[in-house]
Amino acid sequence: MILEGSLDARGLRITLVVARFNADITERLQRGALEALKAAGAKDEDISIVQVPGSFEIPLAAQVAASTGEVDAVVCLGCLIKGETPHFDYIASAAAHGITAAAAATGVPMAFGILTTNSQEQALARARADKTNKGWEAATAAIEMATMLRTLRAREGLRA
Repeated sequence: MILEGSLDARGLRITLVVARFNADITERLQRGALEALKAAGAKDEDISIVQVPGSFEIPLAAQVAASTGEVDAVVCLGCLIKGETPHFDYIASAAAHGITAAAAATGVPMAFGILTTNSQEQALARARADKTNKGWEAATAAIEMATMLRTLRAREGLRA
């Protein structure tokens, strides 16, 4: 038997956690995620947006949002552009590990939509106004995971 999720967001409650740092990119990622959610049937009242200063702050906000029990999935959106110091590596690693830990701690799927690029041009290329937008991709991954977990939990007699 193969269990998989769907791309039907009707009835799902989704939180976007969006970093303000590199806002010219993260706002595009947010638009892409919102477009994907609406294309999948999500209603405005089932979508919330939490803004945080930067990508380092995303995991904590995502974990708190998920801990409320009112969220089926969290979409984490940020943008890190490599500079001349190792700061990029520390923040990228902390964000990735933090989101993984938050998802494991809460049981709520969290999609990793944090760009880690070498340049502004690379970031813009990943935030286009089409389905290649990494915000769109992260939102669809969140929908698929939320629906798959709902099916798995129902099958195993766990909380929906």
